[in-house]
Amino acid sequence: MTCDSAPRAESGILVASAMSTSLTSFTKGITQRFPSGVWLMMGLDMLLTIGWSVASPFLALYLHNARAMSMSAVGAIFLAGGLCTGATNLIGGMLSDRVGRRRLMLSISVISTLTSTAMAVLIGLSGPVWLIILVYIASRSINGTIGPTMSATVADLSRSDRLAESYAMVRVGSNVGFAIGPALGGFLMGYVSYGWLFSIPAIITVAVALLVYLFQRESFRGSRSRVDLRTTLAVASDRPFIIFAVVSILLVLSMGHLGSTLSVFTVDRLRFSTAEYGLLLTTNGLFVVLFQYPVTRLATRMSHANGLILGSLLYVVGYGSLGWFKTFEMAMLSIVIITSGEVTLAPISSAVVAESAPPDKRGRYMGFFTLSQTLGQSMAPLFGGVLLDAFPSEPRLLWGIIASVGLVAAAGFAMWGRGVAKKRRPAVQ
Repeated sequence: MTCDSAPRAESGILVASAMSTSLTSFTKGITQRFPSGVWLMMGLDMLLTIGWSVASPFLALYLHNARAMSMSAVGAIFLAGGLCTGATNLIGGMLSDRVGRRRLMLSISVISTLTSTAMAVLIGLSGPVWLIILVYIASRSINGTIGPTMSATVADLSRSDRLAESYAMVRVGSNVGFAIGPALGGFLMGYVSYGWLFSIPAIITVAVALLVYLFQRESFRGSRSRVDLRTTLAVASDRPFIIFAVVSILLVLSMGHLGSTLSVFTVDRLRFSTAEYGLLLTTNGLFVVLFQYPVTRLATRMSHANGLILGSLLYVVGYGSLGWFKTFEMAMLSIVIITSGEVTLAPISSAVVAESAPPDKRGRYMGFFTLSQTLGQSMAPLFGGVLLDAFPSEPRLLWGIIASVGLVAAAGFAMWGRGVAKKRRPAVQ
């Protein structure tokens, strides 16, 4: 046995060495595949998501429990914040084309630090509710200008054949942030007051401002042509793009139910525990982190239209199945299917916008697209709430209607794909 152990030990060392070399080679390969600016956007998106998700999910609890506001009023506040953010998505995209990406991100980070600090102080001192609401809407609206700017920066820096992959990597950072933020906030709520909890976003935006100042290089210094609201709204004259944006609203109206409709359905109707509901969301986030990049590599082998159709149909199957499933294990399967649609769709959608936009109009195109996403996300909770009230004991009808909107979106993407293909087809001589 002593004689046999030496060759086995050497074999084990060789295998371990080979695995280490392969891992090092893979890590080096993927880090070199994207410019450093894309990795910076990934890190910034992670930090910004932590800053948002560590406190915002607890604002409803604070207003309802500590300030005795009805949930209807809280919902109206969130809707108002979402609509205002939609408007600033357009403004952010416009400004990033006008003044440059880095300058705008640095300015917004500093302003966001001030509004986040004001929010923490007002909550800590139990300030007037109306003032807290105004500062919340202002803070959310200001932050709404960053998303299109970051997306435009990724488009500026990435190779055209790796756009979807670049957006996939940034999304991984965002989902890592979403996995950390709510968990950290929930943990801290056991030890600190609401005021101290809401001070964390201010600290994080200071870190973001420092990172932008120290490491971000300007990828677009601003357009020499006219950039104003009129030229921003002129993006709507790009018919293929506007069809894509409108269909995207329908898609988000169908897919944006994980944090609203699903919570009431699983906890109140299926009698899941809140911990089980939380585990469903955790599964969603972990699935994105683990599979976003490899799925995107596979999805980019098909046309953008086919990828968008496939992702929409996965949403249809995932949400539709919730009407038939009643156990936690089967609901988990639905979440996996839904998340498969998410990891297929999201980076392709961003790549479509980047490819549709001229280089000096990327911010405005991204602003328009982000507006469509925000509108869908703002309307989805209301849409799901109405269906929950209308069909309290008919889950198949509830989720069937939600899934049918995704089916309409799939048909819309098919129509959009045919239009784009026809536009690109060379004219017959």
